[in-house]
Amino acid sequence: MEKLFKLQEHGTTVRKEVIAGITTFLTMAYILAVNPGMLSATGMNAGSVFTATVVASAIATLAMAFMANLPIALAPGMGLNAFFTFTVVMGMGVSWQVALTAVLLEGLLFIVLSFFNVREAIINAIPANLKKAVAVGIGLFIALIGLANAGVVVGDTGTIVGFGALKGGALVAVIGLIITIVLYALKVPGSILIGIFVTTIIGIPFGVTVIPENFKAFSLPESPYLFKFDFSAVFTLKFFTIFFTFLFVDIFDTVGTLVGVTTQAGLTDKDGNIPKVKQALLADAIGTVAGASLGTSTVTSYVESSAGVAAGGRTGLTSVVTAILFLVALFLSPLFLLVPSAATAPALIFVGYLMMKSVTGINFEDPTEGIPAFICILVMPFSYSIAEGIVWGVISYVLLKAVTGKFKDISVVSWILFAVFLAHFFIK
Repeated sequence: MEKLFKLQEHGTTVRKEVIAGITTFLTMAYILAVNPGMLSATGMNAGSVFTATVVASAIATLAMAFMANLPIALAPGMGLNAFFTFTVVMGMGVSWQVALTAVLLEGLLFIVLSFFNVREAIINAIPANLKKAVAVGIGLFIALIGLANAGVVVGDTGTIVGFGALKGGALVAVIGLIITIVLYALKVPGSILIGIFVTTIIGIPFGVTVIPENFKAFSLPESPYLFKFDFSAVFTLKFFTIFFTFLFVDIFDTVGTLVGVTTQAGLTDKDGNIPKVKQALLADAIGTVAGASLGTSTVTSYVESSAGVAAGGRTGLTSVVTAILFLVALFLSPLFLLVPSAATAPALIFVGYLMMKSVTGINFEDPTEGIPAFICILVMPFSYSIAEGIVWGVISYVLLKAVTGKFKDISVVSWILFAVFLAHFFIK
């Protein structure tokens, strides 16, 4: 383990990494239920999509572990799977086979871009203050996801957002959050993971954790779809629009997640650069190609990995543990799916607090640095998109630097991103 992952160099232990890997898995295990349910609306078999989701997630996460040695897990991305289902297939009338073809070609292009350091150049072009802002924005975003998943925050209160009724899952989540905070304050090892387990048990008498009748923890997986592609529409404008949207969102969701999680883990250098970023991006691309080949939407780096980092994860061993649990879930899916969103919500909310720490390193004294950082932080939770936060952060950064005459602070890649982001609004 020491030779493979350099545990001592990263100030961690096997025990910490295992706890972190379990924590990451539990906070993102919801995808095992959500992704098959969502993609089945296109006519795909839910059981086959479940198997594809598990296997693609395991392949991509293992690639991240051994190629980049980072504690980041991957799975089919939320938002991208909704775009796949509701916009592409149901909205544009495209078959799911054509949609999978767009995902495949996007992944193949990502591999090419990774080899030519294009995606690495994008990450390095993001200014240091914006990188810190990305981490903070993701913290607020992931806390909002937790609050919404538990029903603590809802959108049907007569205002844009508001507090839901403190009962059922919302009450269980609040109790779980209190338990997690107390354990963390008392410096109990594995406090986030313990909080998830305890909250799951507390949910039983509330009817939030539901144990089905004739419950069986073991089940055999169904066969995934293999290479179900349709290239007949590749040279159409509609296909290009689908392909470009998948490409754009995945690039900047991945960039944001890598920057945010590695910043939180203290793995970046003084300029905010990520170690082995090329390998990390390549692992992400490999996951997307594997996912498309097995029959699922775009695989991407998961912001929930920050929960594992908060539990002590610092190396690829965390990712290995998460990947193993994905494979175990192939046969024990009923057991893992017992954990309700109300039990994982406290972990996500608490991680939001931990990721807020990066805000202290942002230079708010300089408006050309502080305002773009603020916009980036603001947009992520309120647009429900990491990618949009980066887009508006970079646009405002370049504009403010240009109008104040600080052209030397704007790199060539930043100008290119600025132009691409503006063009994106017209291509949508």
